[in-house]
Amino acid sequence: MILVFGRGQVGEALAEAASAAGTPLTVLSHAEADIADPAAVATAIAGHRPAFLVNAAAYTAVDKAESEPEAAARANAEGPRVLAEAAARAGIPLVHISTDYVFDGTKQGAYVEGDPVAPLGVYGATKLAGEEAVHRALPEHVILRTAWVYAKNGRNFLKTMLKLAAERPELRVVADQRGCPTSADDIAAAILRVADAAGQGRAAWGTWHFAGTGETTWHGFASRIVDEQASITGRHPPVVPIATADYPTPAKRPANSALDSSRFAEAFGFRARPWQEETRRIVHALLSKEYAS
Repeated sequence: MILVFGRGQVGEALAEAASAAGTPLTVLSHAEADIADPAAVATAIAGHRPAFLVNAAAYTAVDKAESEPEAAARANAEGPRVLAEAAARAGIPLVHISTDYVFDGTKQGAYVEGDPVAPLGVYGATKLAGEEAVHRALPEHVILRTAWVYAKNGRNFLKTMLKLAAERPELRVVADQRGCPTSADDIAAAILRVADAAGQGRAAWGTWHFAGTGETTWHGFASRIVDEQASITGRHPPVVPIATADYPTPAKRPANSALDSSRFAEAFGFRARPWQEETRRIVHALLSKEYAS
């Protein structure tokens, strides 16, 4: 049985994917088990007796983290440490989800697992601290760095763009930050591959990159979302490219956070779908029922 901490986009996607595959899996929300609370984690593990753990819980408000560093550190650094130490005591492997924001964005090409890390803000720094805590506490781990996550559920860039496309005559979106949009459904499928490999004695522990296939900018991502929704809604507001300097935020973001996922594909035989295809699928899934009548 797989026990997942965190009922966000990835947690919900894991529940759906496991149900479809017939894989026993339980997802716990923050209210049900705070990963930074050793007693809560120990109780959850003892009660569910899992064979595999997934940490999908995190503080993900990148800008808000700049003014709430303690809260970000508790969820992103202390929580993973507590969870990894509990996993080590119980002899259970762990998948821990991390981020592309551990990099500073100065590399020209896509980042590979061995590239130097240098986070630019509190969010990235606390996620890196979480990676390091997991690495120290538990040899049997997979740290899965992913990026620009979107899904049918939760709060994410894709759903924000759909809302703005319905309300505004024009969208202005940053065009000088590059990355790999990744659907939570693909992340869930990747985690199930890792769990299956571990269950069959083919575990490949360590740090891996897993992100949507293909790169784009936030502007390119937004343009694709608007194009896809236009075929259903008939609305097509222009998407205007702007520079990062034109949209100042509390947290500095990497200009390039594209991830090279080829090592994961080689090790686990699975690659995320092209981000354009997943964007189309999710946009249509979200809007088809709304406009069916």
